[in-house]
Amino acid sequence: MSASDTPPVRQHLERLAAQGIDVVRVTYPDLIGTERARDVLLDHLPSACDHGLAFCRAVYHTSPQGDVVPVPGGLDAGLPDICVRPDLDTLTPLPWEPGVASCLGDVTDPATGRPAPESPRDLLRAVVDRAREYGLHPVVGPELEYFLCDPAPDTARGWRRYSDAAGVVYTAGLRADGDNHLLRTLRRLRELNIGVTSGNHEFDGGQFEINLTHSDAMSAADRAFRFKGAVKELARQEGRLATFMAKPFMGAGGSGFHLHLSCTDDGGGNLFDDPSAPYGLSTTARHAVAGILAHAPALAALSNPTVNSYKRFGPDTLAPWLIDWGLDNRSAMVRIPPERGAGSRFELRLGDASANPYLLIAGTVAAALLGVVAGDEPPAPLEGYGYDPAKSPVLPQSLPDALDALEADTALTELLGKDFTTAYLSYKRDEVARFHRHVTDWEFTEYAYHL
Repeated sequence: MSASDTPPVRQHLERLAAQGIDVVRVTYPDLIGTERARDVLLDHLPSACDHGLAFCRAVYHTSPQGDVVPVPGGLDAGLPDICVRPDLDTLTPLPWEPGVASCLGDVTDPATGRPAPESPRDLLRAVVDRAREYGLHPVVGPELEYFLCDPAPDTARGWRRYSDAAGVVYTAGLRADGDNHLLRTLRRLRELNIGVTSGNHEFDGGQFEINLTHSDAMSAADRAFRFKGAVKELARQEGRLATFMAKPFMGAGGSGFHLHLSCTDDGGGNLFDDPSAPYGLSTTARHAVAGILAHAPALAALSNPTVNSYKRFGPDTLAPWLIDWGLDNRSAMVRIPPERGAGSRFELRLGDASANPYLLIAGTVAAALLGVVAGDEPPAPLEGYGYDPAKSPVLPQSLPDALDALEADTALTELLGKDFTTAYLSYKRDEVARFHRHVTDWEFTEYAYHL
């Protein structure tokens, strides 16, 4: 019996047809976390389930500008295929596209039948499985910020911030959002069923944050991935640009991607809580924090993955640039929120919004697991306002330095996998090389007239 003849597949097809759905958009994340996709007519969905959808593997090696980067397994192998099969358990109608439902895809290498080495979703799945071998079930709550932009065809960039209003931090309503972007977006995202709970205008004009519920690590990554794609698509419908770029504007702050992480045991109990332990944090929690601190330089390559990412760092930015932790301290890289009991967790504030959700969560869980296995204790928590490099080590301050730290961290890369690490480093080092060859406006302004 083929996959398309099984009762679950028939039930999905009947349900979609009853909802007026005639197209299924099968999506999956590439290395940088953007959507790759194909629209499949409903009548042909059974064939896609049976045989998969063929894509060129070099889709993982293609830059945002469309250049194919020479990553092993791509150009050197003659641009072979990957196979993407719809994960029908993730089907959901798209509220802004009548007649269209979306689902995630599972990616395999046809030559081996195994997951493609570059597949971010499969990387996270492997890391979570490894954590479960130690009795740890990661629970993740994502927090993402983004800037909304309006067209500005008379400018070099072509876009300007949706609002330049200052002092509208943590607000909602027309004072910060004259066209009610946030309300419309929240309501549409609610219909997408990805666990959106609330939102507000953030620190800078035109910047917003929308919160998602916590869940198991894979579901959290899936929902964050779909959230980013949905926000960008909703903005495009209005002729606008929603960007999760780390720091898109001079004179404004950056956009963060904070992760709240806890672990439960097999029975669902919070493994980070221990009222009798220092700070109310269990041995497991403290070891996990120590692991994050120990592997932070390498983790930066996944959590701050672009050349632009490192322009978000610096003193007084509320973006961490030191390797430290603190109790309910937002100037620390790892913040321990005040809740205990079932709410015991830590918040990793390192990531920026450009991070691939799957890679950020996989790297964070892997670093925490390594800490638990090593059994090290973290140093004393930060007290007071941070950003003093005399007190704590400094994170990598550029993407090349972070990539070097990732390559040198053999314990972390072993967990992430050699093939993935090779592909990621090759892809990102090409990005760095292309940036260094690019002549910027700053250089022309600085040098041309005087030199």
